[in-house]
Amino acid sequence: MDYLFTYGTLQDPQVQLYVFDKILEGDVDFLLGFKWYKNAVYGRYPLVKPTSNPKEMVKGVAYKVTKADLLRCDVYETSAYQRKKFILKSGKEAWVYIENSK
Repeated sequence: MDYLFTYGTLQDPQVQLYVFDKILEGDVDFLLGFKWYKNAVYGRYPLVKPTSNPKEMVKGVAYKVTKADLLRCDVYETSAYQRKKFILKSGKEAWVYIENSK
């Protein structure tokens, strides 16, 4: 089982049903050293970006997901994002979709 940290549309139950065919289980958590930007992707979707301040944090939800869930999510997030692992405030290691700098 993996964790997926979400900070935008993936917290919406209707989006979860569309992407995963189920409602995910998760807990509130924080991504440290990042800042949240509204409408940063295609002028309508949020994005998190690392900062030089480790005290800055983004509030979100860490959901339990399977490898198959992550593959489905990769398709949903498109090439605008890349999936990378980070340690959350809780100590959980979670996948996070960040800006695709490729």
